[in-house]
Amino acid sequence: MDEFILKNYSLITRMVEFTAAITGIFLLRKYKNKEVKHFIYFLVFVAICDLLSSYTRYVLDDRFLSFLIGTKIEKNHWWATLFWKIGAIVFYSYYYQNILITPLFKKVIKIAISLFLIFSTFYIIFHWQDFFIRFFPIISVLGAIIIILCTILYFFELLQSDNILTFYKSINFYISAAIFIWWLIITPIVFFDQYQAYIYNVYERDWDYIYLRRYIYLSCNVLMYGTFTFALIFCRPKTLES
Repeated sequence: MDEFILKNYSLITRMVEFTAAITGIFLLRKYKNKEVKHFIYFLVFVAICDLLSSYTRYVLDDRFLSFLIGTKIEKNHWWATLFWKIGAIVFYSYYYQNILITPLFKKVIKIAISLFLIFSTFYIIFHWQDFFIRFFPIISVLGAIIIILCTILYFFELLQSDNILTFYKSINFYISAAIFIWWLIITPIVFFDQYQAYIYNVYERDWDYIYLRRYIYLSCNVLMYGTFTFALIFCRPKTLES
C-alpha cells in the first residue's frame, strides 16, 4: 500500500484536481454569481499550474528537458511558491473580500494580503538563490494565517446572519470549511520538512516520514477537492446569490 501511494500520489492528486475543475466548467452556466465563476476559473488555473509543475520529471539526461539541468529552474520550488503559496493566498483574499459584507472585515483582509505580498516580495529578493532550491516556511505559515483569518471572519459573519439557517446550501461554506481544514493540517508539516530538505542521499532519508507525509497530503487533497466537487453539484445558484 505504501508503495502504491508513493508511485500514484501525483496521479491521484491530479485526478481530484481536474475532477473539480471539469465539474466547475460543466456547471459554469448554472452559477450567475461572479465570485463562484471566479472560483471555478481558479480551480482550472490550479489544475493546469499543478500539472505544469511536473515538468521536473523530464529534466533528466535522457528526457527532452535535459537542457534545464544545472539551471535555476531545474527544480519546481520557484513555480510552486509563486502559483500556490502566494498565488492561491492572493486569490482567496480577493474571494473573501467580495463575499464578506462587513466593511471592517474586508479592510482587515485587504491590509493583511498587502502586507503579505510586500513581505513575500522582499523575502524572495533577499533569499533569491534559495528561491529556486527550497520552499520558504515563513511564507507558507503567513499564507496559512491569512487563509485561517479569511475563513474565521466568514464563519463569524455567517453566525451573525440569517444565512446560518441554510448554511449547508451555500458553496461559500463548503469552500471555507475545506480550505480551513486543508491549511490547518498541512501547514505544520513545513516545519518537519526542514530536516529532510538537505538530505540528498536517498538511503539516509526518513521514509516512514515521507510515507506519512504523502498520506496526509493525499488525504487532505482528496478531501478538499472532493468537497469542492460536491459543493459545485449540490449547491443551488439562488442560495449563492442571496
